Amino acid sequence: MTLISIGCNGAARFTNLICAELNSLVVSVLVKTFLVHFFFIPSGSMENTLKVGDRIAVNKIATFWSDIKRGEVVVFKDPENWLGAAQVTKDSSPIGKIKSGLEWVGVLPDPAKQYLIKRTIGVGGDHVVCCDKDGFLQVNGISVHEPYIYPGNKPSDSNFDVTVPKGFIWVMGDHRGASADSRFHTNDSHKGMVPLKDVVGRAEFVIWPFNHLAFLPTGKDLSVIPVVK
Repeated sequence: MTLISIGCNGAARFTNLICAELNSLVVSVLVKTFLVHFFFIPSGSMENTLKVGDRIAVNKIATFWSDIKRGEVVVFKDPENWLGAAQVTKDSSPIGKIKSGLEWVGVLPDPAKQYLIKRTIGVGGDHVVCCDKDGFLQVNGISVHEPYIYPGNKPSDSNFDVTVPKGFIWVMGDHRGASADSRFHTNDSHKGMVPLKDVVGRAEFVIWPFNHLAFLPTGKDLSVIPVVK
């Protein structure tokens, strides 16, 4: 891919600075649109995998080349008003405009756009049940060990028995006691399922703060279960 460069030859120092900023903006737009998006974690629904205040990098092209897999952490658009109406106040001050710019390039969260982040537990064709006689989730009849669950949490405090339609996923937060995920939206038109068309991408890496830099773990037990064709 050839990067777009805005010509700045022969310009004064101030103009060069402006051109450099414009080039950076163009690159940021291209990265955000086609490759990677950055998100801020506002709640504890994915603890301890993700903590409040973490910034994460989301791989947007991963979903172009392969299907979403069980165990992967994904970011998706709010499918059916799970989060309620967004509260947005317009700030026309210089600081407000700077914040709006940072929101637009993904450095700060955009309050006008409703996104969620959860772990993929079931994909199209899967039969997901909570729970077996030992208290574990079952996917297609296989009990699943989930080491990423928040310490002290059960796999689920509520029982469910669902079959995931093709073109959808069933998602749950790692902090099961503090996550209003698929389990709590079974009365919606999608019955708690998230359409694949609403998935923004796969969360790959915590980029901030530095003391929490990490690749996000996938569920090994979940990933080895055969996919239902």
